[in-house]
Amino acid sequence: MSQLNAFIALGSNLGKPAENILSALKVLSEDPRWQLLAYSSLYGSKPMGPQDQPDYVNAVCSVSTKLTAAALLQALHDIEDAFGRKRVRHWGERTLDLDLLLFGEQQHHSEQLRVPHPGLYERNFVLVPLADIASDWLLPNGRTVTQQKDTLTEDSLDMIICRSDISI
Repeated sequence: MSQLNAFIALGSNLGKPAENILSALKVLSEDPRWQLLAYSSLYGSKPMGPQDQPDYVNAVCSVSTKLTAAALLQALHDIEDAFGRKRVRHWGERTLDLDLLLFGEQQHHSEQLRVPHPGLYERNFVLVPLADIASDWLLPNGRTVTQQKDTLTEDSLDMIICRSDISI
């Protein structure tokens, strides 16, 4: 299989969320199964699901890999587990959430794997950081990341750490 670029959303709202995201980026940068290409700034956002949980810190990164989409998703789940992720309730709090947003030009629609990620087009906490690193990337719906981001009416995000201040 040839190298493909994949985009991964990172989120955390338990423990020290910003530190969790930075630590996850470090883990991703050191894994020999892919090369970390870029990462966004860190942004704060309100929870999408139940509102009785802390606010989130979100980011997006890109990697280049020869793994299949399914193998990459499993590797991401393994990293979540290593960070102590517990799947207690849908859209609930978590130490680390790693979502496979895009995998090259591929599309997958199975129970285990959905690419592009089903929430990609309407979540500002995904599209804003994705625009940091891939503003002109053409999405499967025919819009660029920036064009899709500009369709959102949600509240803006708070930048917590600018990507130029992050060293991995």
